[in-house]
Amino acid sequence: MKTRILHVVGGMNRGGVETWLMSVMRQKRDRISMDFLVHTAEPCVYDAEILELGGRIIPCLFPNCPWQYARRFYQIVDRFGAYDGVHSHVHHYSGYVLRLAERAGIPIRIAHSHNNTQSVETNRGLPRQWYLSLMKHWIEQHATLKLACSQSAAIDLFNDREYQILPYGVDLEPFQAPIDPHSIRRELGIPADAFVIGHVGRFDYQKNHPFLLRIMAEIVKRDRSAWLLLVGVGELRSQIEQIAEELGLSDRITFAGSRPDVPRLMREAMDMFVFPSHYEGLGLVLIEAQAAGLPCVVSDVIPAEVEIIPDLLDRQSISESASSWAETVLSRRNLAVPDALETVRQSSFNIQTAVGQLEKLYGEFALQEAIA
Repeated sequence: MKTRILHVVGGMNRGGVETWLMSVMRQKRDRISMDFLVHTAEPCVYDAEILELGGRIIPCLFPNCPWQYARRFYQIVDRFGAYDGVHSHVHHYSGYVLRLAERAGIPIRIAHSHNNTQSVETNRGLPRQWYLSLMKHWIEQHATLKLACSQSAAIDLFNDREYQILPYGVDLEPFQAPIDPHSIRRELGIPADAFVIGHVGRFDYQKNHPFLLRIMAEIVKRDRSAWLLLVGVGELRSQIEQIAEELGLSDRITFAGSRPDVPRLMREAMDMFVFPSHYEGLGLVLIEAQAAGLPCVVSDVIPAEVEIIPDLLDRQSISESASSWAETVLSRRNLAVPDALETVRQSSFNIQTAVGQLEKLYGEFALQEAIA
């Protein structure tokens, strides 16, 4: 019998958490039934595949209106239950979700922390601090299992140490395909002899694109073959395009948008990966970058768990100058680490290993509830 899990997410567009959930669904659709309660009525990138794999996309709107949200949540459970578990990925709001799930009689209730937002939450006003405190309290009260992608993410969301670290896992099959760098660069309009610096992430404050562009401007002063490949979408894209124009970089940047072939882009188009985030829960794309054998220059807030191949990662503080970052990038441009893909395959971030751990957790808690 399948374990029926209702995953709660903002929406199933491409992102670290959403990509991992799709990998789980593809790997274990015969053992785990997955539906997705989303906080949007807009179509998302993964919706069609979810439906094809037998899952449901169930909108539950108005999370800022708790009474409307609760009424809709109970209607969903009445219509589509009985779920064995609710697995919530909406950070602090998971407190309210799991409170509703317990009242609906759902036995397995999982709060999963995927980020560390402390740096942006610290200086917000008293109403926000009261909300965060209440949500953490409800997580402690109503979660039967607390998961995090890193120690940093766990500390942000959970008040005690009764949590487990669960590595995401990356599907490594796409990293084994034959390489054809000339084809992908032609497709993207990138010169064949360019030194390509890559970044994958949505256009918002967390990913720190303005600083990335300043780094790029410094690199171009030293190497006129440099090119920047940006993969992702987001509400700040137009602002980033404007900054690029102001810095005279518009003719050296490819905005690739949302792409389903990130492993191909990393292996065939990129020479380096630069990731100057303000904060991260883990940084799943860095696992992919290491699987692709890319030298990475990353901000020093990135959790230690991401370091599978330490020789590939160089940490820098975003308080350092863009010029300093540029020098580091250029000093590492020819770095090569043998057997990078095999090293990732042998790690806990292999999707088969990670999904097996998750399935085991679901099974253990289902058994405990049955005994109880």
